[in-house]
Amino acid sequence: MVGVFPALLMGQNRPPNTAGEVIQTIIKNTGATPVPNTVDVIKEGSPETTVTGIATCMFATMEVLKRAVEKNCNLIIVHEPLYYNHLDKTEKFQGDSVFLMKKKFINDHNLVIWRFHDYIHRIQPDGVISGMVEKLGWEKNKVEGNPYKFSFPQITLGALLENLKKTFPQNTVNVVGNPSMKLSGLMFVPGAAGSDMQIQALRDKDVQVVVAGEVPQWETYEYVRDAVIQGRKKAIVFIGHINSEESGMKFCADWLRKFTKDIPINYVECGSSYWTY
Repeated sequence: MVGVFPALLMGQNRPPNTAGEVIQTIIKNTGATPVPNTVDVIKEGSPETTVTGIATCMFATMEVLKRAVEKNCNLIIVHEPLYYNHLDKTEKFQGDSVFLMKKKFINDHNLVIWRFHDYIHRIQPDGVISGMVEKLGWEKNKVEGNPYKFSFPQITLGALLENLKKTFPQNTVNVVGNPSMKLSGLMFVPGAAGSDMQIQALRDKDVQVVVAGEVPQWETYEYVRDAVIQGRKKAIVFIGHINSEESGMKFCADWLRKFTKDIPINYVECGSSYWTY
């Protein structure tokens, strides 16, 4: 089932136990106002399905789905698309064997796949950022009033990169900037926020470096390259889309446990989409 479903009546003497009831409870606990045209809808499965367990993840890859089934989790809460495009449009995949096998696995195991993207970013503070701050160890570097901004004692870009490599040892980091440049202000722009947001962050006079997820190589990369050649103290660091957001779904699992007491909850890591050579 694809689409936003109406709020479901919950029994007076029992906790929510259908997928639809659990999802409505989650949205309520974010404290967010309704998001128009949200992508946070059920992508596969029925809201009437009784939930045996919840798995939170960044991408519902085949491996993640198999591990969820092994853990007896049938409500999969995923941050990013299920079917390879933002709105999970499947028209062009109808004859595609990869799509068909994935859909069959989901249906055979009676799974419910719900995307939790718009609403988790509206938790105060942003749930994805909260998870990433813990992962990166930047709790003491937060700037009051802006959850995306961080302040460091005068360190070099090279030192920052060494720390990022320790956090993500299996992955490469793409960098434009002078490794000896000293920095004190950093903006974190996770996911695929786009070059407009990344460049706007770089315009902040107190920000020397932006740590981001991803962008087409011909956009922010080239803007920063020109800035560096012009002698400006700016740098961009791309750590990858998954690396920049995945720990937000670990936060999600921990957060869910605060108000979901009768359903087992597991965080299932998907890891990087690719390996580097």
